[in-house]
Amino acid sequence: MGEPKISLRLFDLSDVDDLMVWATDDRVSEFCAWDTYTSKEDAITFITNTAMPHPWFKAICIDNKPIGAISVKPAKRHDQCRCHMAYTLAHKYWGPYFKIESFVLAENKGSIKVLEKDGCQRDGILRDYIILKGKIRDAMIYSFLSTDFFFLFLDNMH
Repeated sequence: MGEPKISLRLFDLSDVDDLMVWATDDRVSEFCAWDTYTSKEDAITFITNTAMPHPWFKAICIDNKPIGAISVKPAKRHDQCRCHMAYTLAHKYWGPYFKIESFVLAENKGSIKVLEKDGCQRDGILRDYIILKGKIRDAMIYSFLSTDFFFLFLDNMH
């Protein structure tokens, strides 16, 4: 059957039952800003009013089935130059096998600073990794594991 396909996609109302698997789990919501869901109506409201209209709110999927969510949203007031990334993942998928990676040009000091400030660890340098605008450039790979960040919480579940 092959490797499972991991993807990000927009939520839709047909995802309500899959969302209920992890949104009704107290272990998942323990470190989140939102309370454990107790009704399917709450999940439908969340998908309709929060997830679907938000351009950077995505379902984390395995073989197109949502097992969690990830979002990026702008900060408010004095922090308008920053964004916050948050995710949640079904308990079944917690463990050392969840890794988020980011590649950045080695000379892009601003992006490196953002990744490090967000808690990403540098995995290494990829020498002469990419040709960009006619120039061969080094890239760096940064990542964090689910064991590095046990949970970041979704700010906008309600």
